[in-house]
Amino acid sequence: MSAQFLIGAFIPTEDVAGSLHHLLSQKRFAVSWSQSASDFDSWVVSNRHRIDCLIVESSQEALAALSRLKQQDILLPSLTVGCREMTEALAAQYHEAVTCLDMADLEGVDEAIRQAVNLYLQLPTESKTKLAGENSDQRLFLLSLQQQRLSEKLRERLGYVGVYYKRSSQNFLRNMSSSERNEFLDKLRQDYRSIILSYFANNSSINQKIDDFVNVAFFADMSVPAIVEIHMELIDDFSKQLQLEGRNDDILADYRLTLIDVIAHLCEMYRRSLPREF
Repeated sequence: MSAQFLIGAFIPTEDVAGSLHHLLSQKRFAVSWSQSASDFDSWVVSNRHRIDCLIVESSQEALAALSRLKQQDILLPSLTVGCREMTEALAAQYHEAVTCLDMADLEGVDEAIRQAVNLYLQLPTESKTKLAGENSDQRLFLLSLQQQRLSEKLRERLGYVGVYYKRSSQNFLRNMSSSERNEFLDKLRQDYRSIILSYFANNSSINQKIDDFVNVAFFADMSVPAIVEIHMELIDDFSKQLQLEGRNDDILADYRLTLIDVIAHLCEMYRRSLPREF
């Protein structure tokens, strides 16, 4: 049976709920929409072992609802939509992995869900003091069980999701500073040059070099066109060098196979990391 990503949403504002419904339906999430706190409480309690993430609109009602869930030792990945100050209150009341999505950034809801899950899966080593108090041992035990269930479910459904959810958007190429980006791309060009130079040699390490290169590109969320650009720049440099030496550069056309190989590896990693139900 296919494991589907199940979300419980408490979004009383119709316009916000409508926008999120449209965005989430495009990703093929399974979402239960609650218009009242009582409906939300009831549904979450009944489905606590199936839910993968909660989405709530920042409000006092949501704060009270999550407080009631915590009293029942129901701790789940959670995303709030709206006021960041209220999100901080929700995080303090529920658990510190609660993630915020601004109203102006609703189109980034799928990435925000991934971040919420990622932070939640890191809770055991970061939140013991936050969960301390009455029944803290039971809460930590139940939290660990929930995290294990979610991890296993995600691995079953997403293949490489264990790796995918360990990616940090801070390390994405588009979020690097100018100096960081230049340093990162210089290193990546060197690695790709090494692949090119040994691709047609009798070198048993070439597959490992490609895997290492693809892993770095994957964690930086690099696009295929960015990889193509690195390839073309390097081939152009080789062509100029061969022309200076009075040699024919026709052989460089064979290195299209290198590019195809690398792109195939990268695309396969992205393909296997994305939810089949999205």
